[in-house]
Amino acid sequence: MRAILCIIAIGAMTAGAQTVCGPTPTYGRCDIVFDLPAEAVRAHPNPYETVDVWAEIRSPGFSTYKVYGFWDGGGKFVLRFSPNEVGNWTFRVTSNIPAMDAKSGSFQATASEDPGFIRRANLHHWQYTEKFKPHLWMGDTCYRCGSMERAAFDQHIAKRAEQKFNHIRLAVVGWDADEKLAFPTAEKPNPAYFQELDARLAAMNSKGIIADLILGTDNNRLADMFPTAEQLRRYLKYITSRYSAYKVTWQMVQEIEEYKNPREFVKTMGLAVKEFDPYGHPRTTHTIVTSSAYLNDGWMDHILYQSSSDDVGAIEHQAYGVPQVNSEFGYEDAGAGKTHAHHVDSDTFRKRLWNATMNGQYPTFGNTGTYGSRRIAQDLKYLDSPGSKAMTAWFDFFSRTRWFELEPYFDVEGARALATPDVEYVVYVEKPGPFEIKVVKRSYQVYWFNPITGEIVKEKKDWKGEETEEEKKRRRNISALDEDDAPTMVLWKGQPPTDSQDWVLHLSRDGRKEGLYRGYKFESRRNILQEPELAPLKMPFDLVTPTKDTVLTPGEDVAYEIKLKRETLGTRRMYYMIKGDIARDGEGLRLLAAGPKGTFRIPKVMLKQDTGTLMLRVYALNAFGKLYAVDAFLQARQPAAK
Repeated sequence: MRAILCIIAIGAMTAGAQTVCGPTPTYGRCDIVFDLPAEAVRAHPNPYETVDVWAEIRSPGFSTYKVYGFWDGGGKFVLRFSPNEVGNWTFRVTSNIPAMDAKSGSFQATASEDPGFIRRANLHHWQYTEKFKPHLWMGDTCYRCGSMERAAFDQHIAKRAEQKFNHIRLAVVGWDADEKLAFPTAEKPNPAYFQELDARLAAMNSKGIIADLILGTDNNRLADMFPTAEQLRRYLKYITSRYSAYKVTWQMVQEIEEYKNPREFVKTMGLAVKEFDPYGHPRTTHTIVTSSAYLNDGWMDHILYQSSSDDVGAIEHQAYGVPQVNSEFGYEDAGAGKTHAHHVDSDTFRKRLWNATMNGQYPTFGNTGTYGSRRIAQDLKYLDSPGSKAMTAWFDFFSRTRWFELEPYFDVEGARALATPDVEYVVYVEKPGPFEIKVVKRSYQVYWFNPITGEIVKEKKDWKGEETEEEKKRRRNISALDEDDAPTMVLWKGQPPTDSQDWVLHLSRDGRKEGLYRGYKFESRRNILQEPELAPLKMPFDLVTPTKDTVLTPGEDVAYEIKLKRETLGTRRMYYMIKGDIARDGEGLRLLAAGPKGTFRIPKVMLKQDTGTLMLRVYALNAFGKLYAVDAFLQARQPAAK
């Protein structure tokens, strides 16, 4: 724990006391503590509701941060801050309590090797705030990590740190008894609960684990806990003031679609968190499938998924230029039992992990015995499950790559791939058998990676392919002016070492990567989001049903089908996704369906009046990675009264 530098009297003892942290390493935590005088305590029997305190904190480089204080029991208030510059920091306090108002002071920040907080970078990736260091997000789910027995918590995070997890999702306020433990009433938190949570977050951060804090559980619970706007805002101010100085991300609620006014509610939350958090930690919300509907509301900076749909994952990666984290592509059932359709066996989990990766998503793990569900008891023996070992193997593999420049790559048959063309190619072969990939003509080191065991085997000889006749013909048709933009391509063909499991091929120019690390600490090239094809006449598909004459009823199944107009090389593999929006009613472009055919339902919350015009947007992604989007307009009508 940090040593206390000094205690500064600000008047007589009845006027209160101020305690300032001692020298604090950069990205450590400095607490500035006030004890309210007796007369202020008498005047404010519930200081959580009625006392306001905040400070302007100025860095040695003259950057200013607004930091809010939080009540910590009795007459104690804390201003918690994390310095990001070495040197002398100063602060000035504003409060409705005269004993705190206009007080000032300073503290020293010392140098550290801490890489800092994380922020989004390079379109779809993550970076630390210091030293241009990339961040390879690999998460775990432990909803009850804030409330489970401390010994079990310590064992959980120690094991996850050993397994190289660097994120853990946990609920700030859990379900049932945990909810009352944190907030006995909406008017006052339990300081002891949050003091223990302080210690747990500090323990996680000390092991290199970022806390993905879920601010509200599912089934509209946060709205029910804090039914007024003032209560909700006060709660959000309290949590962000208390935990912004830690290494955290913010996930507003679980399953936002289960809230009564989802878009309005989560936007209110997100904007408040953005206001109260001086560091701009990453913000999103959990969802039934994808949170992308809320991306343009001014508060969210990355998309969170609960989906194993490659249609949704692949298309949204091309459509949205923000990082994407998949928190529930599947929870591994390694023997603890399963209660939901996305609880899957270890082999299925591993394959979903790698397919989510090929979509360009960062993964978060969950095991049914450890994630802390309501219906399956936590059992720490599942901490060392096959799925967790597959996650560690995944992390070790990508740590050997420039993962922060890898993007989905489409010039591949019989497999899926990520690539930084001309540098490295990562090919996931889920179904063993022959496959091929076109790569820039270079000399590559060839590695085979076993995603089950983590074993890597390097082939003895480097590989340098020869041009195909097709490639030679293409090259002859390229003018000299275009040659720099059209590198010579060669075809790698082969099959995995065995046909009994999935494999990963890694074609890598190791020397080139070493040079990039010297010359380009982060980006060696800029990712550019493609513009989707919007012209209706250029769509290689039709939305056959529903037709433009169909009248849709919220809450009822609607059959849909998408058909190709023609078969080409580009249409040999297609992903489809349908979104819908009734613009007047303001719920945003909501995901309705994925795949070429099936059924969808308009959520009842989307239609707030008797009738409305529904815009259906059909997205498609072809085998070459080209994105299409076309709109259709249909009428929606509330069901007839019975």
